[in-house]
Amino acid sequence: MNKSQLIESLLDAEPHLRRRDVARAVNAFFDCIIEGLGRGARIEIRGFGGFSTRPRGTRTARNPKNGQFVELGPTRIPYFRASKMMRPRLNAGASPREAVLMGKLVKRSSPRSKA
Repeated sequence: MNKSQLIESLLDAEPHLRRRDVARAVNAFFDCIIEGLGRGARIEIRGFGGFSTRPRGTRTARNPKNGQFVELGPTRIPYFRASKMMRPRLNAGASPREAVLMGKLVKRSSPRSKA
């Protein structure tokens, strides 16, 4: 799903909203995440996941235009980690309530010591 499809999906779910307002909200949401990551902050959306950056060291790359090797300096790359509640939904297509229950079942399924 791309950004315009996300906007369409939100408009389908909330038909009383104007397209312009939904587009502004979606753009503001992404701008906040990008701005936070640029500052080195970690962004966590409960039940969805967390965004952070990870360092990437210097590396050698090849310029595809002329074939020369170029040394690239250290950078930060974006990283996303899905929440524990989202993972079962991705794998089972479960509803949010089912995902919570599945998460609890997964936690409880570990072997318990018999005392």
